[in-house]
Parts: sequence; C-alpha cells; structure tokens
Amino acid sequence: MLLPSPSIEYFLLSPMLIVFGVAVAGVLAEAFVPRRFRYGAQVSLALGGLVAAFIAVVVVSRSVCTSGRTAVLGAMAVDRTALYLQGTVLLVAVLAVIFMAERTQSKAESRAAVGAARAAGLDSFTPQASAVPGSDAEIEAERAGAAQTELFPLTMLSVGGMMVFPASNDLLTMFVALEVLSLPLYLMCGLARHRRLLSQESAMKYFLLGAFSSAFFLYGVALIYGATGTLLLPGIRKALAAQADTSMALVGVALLSVGLLFKVGAVPFHSWIPDVYQGAPTPVTGLMAAATKVAAFGALLRVVYVALPPLHDQWRPVLWTISILTMAVGTVTAVNQTDVKRLLAYSSVAHVGFILTGVIADSHSGLSATLFYLLAYSFSTMGAFAIVSLIRDADGVEDATVSHWAGLGQRSPIVGVMFSLFLLAFAGIPLTSGFVSKLAVFRAAAQSGAVPLVVVGVIASGVAAYFYVRVIVSMFFTEATEDTPHVVAPGILSKAAIAVCAVATVALGVFPQPLLDLADHAAHLLH
Repeated sequence: MLLPSPSIEYFLLSPMLIVFGVAVAGVLAEAFVPRRFRYGAQVSLALGGLVAAFIAVVVVSRSVCTSGRTAVLGAMAVDRTALYLQGTVLLVAVLAVIFMAERTQSKAESRAAVGAARAAGLDSFTPQASAVPGSDAEIEAERAGAAQTELFPLTMLSVGGMMVFPASNDLLTMFVALEVLSLPLYLMCGLARHRRLLSQESAMKYFLLGAFSSAFFLYGVALIYGATGTLLLPGIRKALAAQADTSMALVGVALLSVGLLFKVGAVPFHSWIPDVYQGAPTPVTGLMAAATKVAAFGALLRVVYVALPPLHDQWRPVLWTISILTMAVGTVTAVNQTDVKRLLAYSSVAHVGFILTGVIADSHSGLSATLFYLLAYSFSTMGAFAIVSLIRDADGVEDATVSHWAGLGQRSPIVGVMFSLFLLAFAGIPLTSGFVSKLAVFRAAAQSGAVPLVVVGVIASGVAAYFYVRVIVSMFFTEATEDTPHVVAPGILSKAAIAVCAVATVALGVFPQPLLDLADHAAHLLH
C-alpha cells in the first residue's frame, strides 16, 4: 500500500513558521551579534516576529471556511478555534516580551547601582552577592542586561509550541508541541537574578513534575493507540464509537488527562503553580499564567470535543469533580497567602475551575464562553503581574509581601487603582471582564444541566472576593510604614502595555458583545 506523499501547506502554517523562524534567528543573533547590539536586535526580532505572526493569523482566518482545513497529512487542524487561540497567545506574548524587555535593559543601571553601593561602603548589592570587584555582584550586574537576552529566543520557541498545541489534530503532534512549549519555560523560570535560589528551585520543581506529567501523557497516547489503532483525533472518535469495550481507551484517556490538567493547573495537579509563579521572573510568570493556560485549554478542548464524544458519560463526571475541587482548593488556599504572587497563583488555580465549567458544558455555547474567558482573563493576568514587577523595596528588589503593600495606593494612586481593577476583574465584579466571563461559562454550564457546579462556582467567587478586597484595603485604607515599597517608573512601552490591559479589562466588561460575537464565530472545531 502506497502512503500519500507529504504535503506541507505553508500558507496555513505561516503564523507558526514565522514564530519558529524568528526563534532560530534569535538564537543566531545571540551567538553572532556583538553584545552591545544584542538587546536591541533581540527585542526587535521578537516583537516584529510576533506582530507579523498575528497579521498572518488574521490573513489565514479570512481564507479558512467554517469547517476548517487540515495540514501536514492531517496532523494539524487549522480551524477558527485554533486561529482564535493562536491570536490570543500572540497578543499575550507581545505584552510579555515588552515586560521582559523592561527588565533586561537595565545593564547600565545595575552597574551604576553596584558602584553606588561600593561608594556607600555597603557590603552587599543583591542577596548572597558581595560588592567586590569581580565578585558575584559584578557578574549579576553584567547578567542583568546583555547576558539575559537569551530570554527572547526562548520565549519565541515556547510561543511556537503554544501555537501548535491547540491546533494539533493527532496526539503525537500534541506531545511534541507540549515539550516544545515546556522546555524553554523550565529554563526561563530559573533566570530571576534577585531571587536566585528560589528561582532555581522553582525551575527544578517545574522540570521534574513536568517530566512526570509528560510521561503520563505519552503512556496515555500509547494506550489510546493500542485501543483505537490511530493517533488522529477524528479517527479516535470513530474507533471509540464502533467499540463495545472501551476499557483500555478509558485508561489511556485518564493518563492523557494528567498531562493536560497538569499544564492548565487543575487540582490535584496544581502543586507546582505557587512555587513556580513565585520564583520565576515576573514577566515569565505572566506568560505562563496567561498564554500557557490558553494553549493548554485549547488542547483540552480539542481532545474532549473532537476525540471523546463517545465517552461523554465517562469523562464528564470526572471533570465535574476536578472542577469543584479546583475551585474550592484554589479559593480556600488563597485566603491565607501573604505573598501577592502566591495569592495570584492560587487565584489562577480557582479560575481554572471556573473555565472547566465551560468545558464541561460540552456545547457550542460552552466552547464560545470558554474562548471569551481565556482572552479576557489573559489581559487581566498580564496587567496584574506587570504591576507586581514594578513594586520594589529599598534595595531595588521586587517586593510582593502583602503586609508591605500597606499604603501603596496612597503613595502611587494610579498603580493602586490599576491593580485594584485587575483584582476586581478576578473577583468577577460587574463592569469588568471577569464578571462577563464568569456569567458566560456559568450560563453555558447551567444550560447543559450542570446547575450544582454553577452554585459551587458562585460560592467560590464570593469567597474569593474577600482576599482580593483585603489587598485593596491594605493599599488604600492602611497607613504606610517604613517597609512600604516604592514603584519604579516603567518605560513608555510598558506603560502602554499596562494601559492596554486595563482598558481591555474595562471595555470587555462594559462592551463585551463584539468579543462575544467573535468567540461565537470562532467556536467551530474541525471534526
């Protein structure tokens, strides 16, 4: 039997090819461009590549019909849902690169700080680093700028994997995309120069737990292939519909789900999130909290909606349980957090539970609501972590301790108001994007008969409002102390990016209909 010759549809794959091409160019620039030009070259490459890829997504979307098209012998599904998710990932990546550029351009400032520390006779400049010529402080100052430009090609590689992940139409391609998006993130988590030990610990935890989850995923792929004889998602659906005994397939789906639920951060596979979010550089944390979640939910939606409809009665009760546990554990655990980044980490776990209610709906409205939620939540999350990265103590080190933020809103009203806006969106307060997002997924879940799940979600949202308001009260209604940190002045691009996040958070709460219509238009998966 002759196999069909491979055919690569370059036009359909152009957004992903652009991102991977820019990533390769970034690696070459890191190797050959002189150090003094490297920062500008990497930022220009990354932002230019992401914008070009987004334009390509828009162009491709205009030529793709409602049913979508396959590419590379069926391995990729280029449909409206995949293009919507890819566009969301690219928008988040543009914001993340801007915030990364803000933190990696400070080489000269770091050297000046080292010199000032020496002139003042201080013994240290950063934790665990003495300010002696040729010492760790000098090395830290050098690494603060030019040496950390490797963030940009790593980011582009990870973003490329995030774009392939939700568009994968077979399980092997999905596994490769999972590894491509994960491996650069493991490295990027260990690059926080002011929290070196904590950052390296977070990278190691993420790597080890991620490796285990990938092993579960791959073992599940093997069992599903053994049960169905195919790796293509539509083929799996047909094979399961024709089988009377699906025991092996169910075991495979359970193992496969471990890898997907680990990546979205659902309970009980969430233990890595608070430590990794706290230890990683804050812009990287924002990228993981937003873009990785979008890509992982895209892959989960494709598996559930395309491959597993014959097993609907088996997987839906399990997702019910996971969604309830995720909302409950994320909300209750966040109440006692004393670090803002850990609080936002557990908040993101709770939001995974809310988004899962849309997945559980298993309907067109559920898919549409989930797509809206992912985009709206991404803007709020990126804005919140961008604000956190601006809050520094007297030594210029990021300070995310909740008790230290007392009076911060009085000292810096604009920063306080913006951060409060993002927190209110997370709480689901009306006139914010968070309210419309939760209303959409809860409505879809209720229409599908999951009313008890909606009740749990509403209760969890009410409890979550407490710890969000607690931070707001601390910033505006508590007197400042000597530990109250200051706010560093961001660059013009960072100011614009934070403003975009704030405007999107309000606009999607007041005028959500255009995005709701876009999400409804995009809610068509290729079967």
